[in-house]
Amino acid sequence: MSPSNAHEEIAARLIALALARGVTAAEATVSEGDEFEAQVRLGEVETLKEAGSRAAGLRVLCGQKVGSAYSSDLTDEGLQRIVESATSLAAISMADPHAGLPDPADLGKLDGDLGLYSDSIAQLETAFKIEQARAGEQAAMAVDPRIDNSEGGSFGSHTGWRAFANSLGFLGSYRTSSCSLSVVPVASVDGRRERDYWSSSARTFEKLEKADYIGRKAAERVLRRLGAKKAPTQKVPVIFEPRVARSLVGHIFSAVSGDAVYRKSSFLAGKLGELVANPLVTVIDDGTLPGLFGTSPFDDEGVASRRTTIVDAGVLTSYLLNTYTARKLGLRTTGNAARGITGNASVGHGNLFLQPGTQKPDAIIRGVKNGLYVTELLGSGVNIVNGDYSRGAAGVWIENGELTWPVHEVTISGNLRRMFEQIEAVGDDLEFRGSVACPTLLVGEMTVSGH
Repeated sequence: MSPSNAHEEIAARLIALALARGVTAAEATVSEGDEFEAQVRLGEVETLKEAGSRAAGLRVLCGQKVGSAYSSDLTDEGLQRIVESATSLAAISMADPHAGLPDPADLGKLDGDLGLYSDSIAQLETAFKIEQARAGEQAAMAVDPRIDNSEGGSFGSHTGWRAFANSLGFLGSYRTSSCSLSVVPVASVDGRRERDYWSSSARTFEKLEKADYIGRKAAERVLRRLGAKKAPTQKVPVIFEPRVARSLVGHIFSAVSGDAVYRKSSFLAGKLGELVANPLVTVIDDGTLPGLFGTSPFDDEGVASRRTTIVDAGVLTSYLLNTYTARKLGLRTTGNAARGITGNASVGHGNLFLQPGTQKPDAIIRGVKNGLYVTELLGSGVNIVNGDYSRGAAGVWIENGELTWPVHEVTISGNLRRMFEQIEAVGDDLEFRGSVACPTLLVGEMTVSGH
C-alpha cells in the first residue's frame, strides 16, 4: 500500500498496527468532514450550525472472531488504543463462520473523476449561504398573499474525505461535496393551514436549482393544497408523482437487501428468476454514474462500484449484497457494502432507480377517469415481510383525466407485490434529486380510504 494523502496514511497505519498485533485480517476507515446549515424563518436567522468531524475506525478478525473500535484521536497513541480495543473485543466475541474480508478478486476501484467534489462549495461564504435561504423563502412568500407564514428556508453544505484500507492490500480514498436548499411555506384559507416544500441538492453549487425557482415551486405546491378534503372510500387507480414514487423503489431495496433475504424477512426472498412486477418495471442500482449522490469509486469493503440490474422487465434478477450476506446466501458480493466509521458492514445502495418509460406525466393523468394523484405520503405502514402496504396520503383527485380538487387525510393501501404487478404506466420524467429516484408511476388499483 502506498498512501497518497494523510487520510490514506492513517488507514494504512491502522492496518499495519493491527497486523503487528497478530490479527488474521483487518479493515480501516477514516472519515473527515465539515458541514454547515443556516435556517431562516420569516427573514430572520433562526439557527446557524457549523461543525467538523474527523475519526478513524478499525475492524479486526482473529480467526473468525470480530472486534471493532473507533476514535477521533488520530495521534499515534490514539491509533494504538483503537487497535488494542478492537483486538480485545475480538478475543471475547463469538466466532462467526461467515465473517471475513472479500475475495481478493473482488477488490478494486473506479478510475477517473466521478464528479464527487467541487471547490465551488468550499468557497461559499457564510453570508451568501444565509442569503440563499432567505431569498428562497422570500420568493415563496411573494407569490400569493395566502402564503402568510413559513417553516423556513434552509441552506446546507458539506465537504469531506473518506479513506479505506484492508489487510489484503487495498487502499483508496475519495473526496465529496454537496449543497442543498429547501423552502417550506405555509398558506391559509378560511382558517385552515397547509404546508408543502420544495428542495434541491447537488454536488456543485452551479447545479443547484436557483433560490427563486425553489421558492416559487414550493409556493405552487402549497397553494394547490388549499381547500383540501377527504375522498370517499373506494378502489381506484393511483398515480405517484416522482417525489413520492421513489419511496416505492426504496421498498424494493429493503426487500432485496441481503440482510432481509437471508433472514427470510422479505416478500422477495427466494424469488430470483421470477416475474415480480409488470414488464414495464426495470430497477437498477448504479454506483458509477458521475456527479450523483449514490456514486463512489468503491464500496465500504473495497469492492469496486458497479451497475446491477435488480428487476429486469419485471423479473427479479439480483439481490443487493455485501460480502457477509453473499456468503450467507452462497452468492457473490454485488459491491453494496455500507458502514459508518467502524463495525460490520451492512447493505447499502448506489444510485437506485426505476428506469423511465416513454409516457409524459400529463398523458398518464389524462388516461385516468377517476383516481388519486399522490403528492405526499405520511407514516410508515409498510411490512416488507409480506408486502402489506398502508400509508397516509395527500394529493389531488383526478376526474375525467384532469387534476381537480385537493385531497388530504386519506389512507392508500394494498400489497407491494400486487402493486408492482399492477404498474400500468411509467413516466419519462426520471430525475435524480438524491440517491433514489423514480419517474411518475400509475398503479392500476389501490384502496383509498377517506370517509
